[in-house]
Amino acid sequence: MHETLNPAGPARPSAAEANEAIRHLVETRVDGEWPSEAYEFLLAEWAEASRAEVSPAL
Repeated sequence: MHETLNPAGPARPSAAEANEAIRHLVETRVDGEWPSEAYEFLLAEWAEASRAEVSPAL
């Protein structure tokens, strides 16, 4: 019998948590530089959480 293992890493943030992290990143950037890598990572986290939180339409 095959068992499915849960990932050992940290849980993904909720869409609201990822959105808050994006806002914080944008508001606290230094020297007017755009933190593109961090922004892209957080945006992907937000997108994944948003998909998981939305139920399919019937």
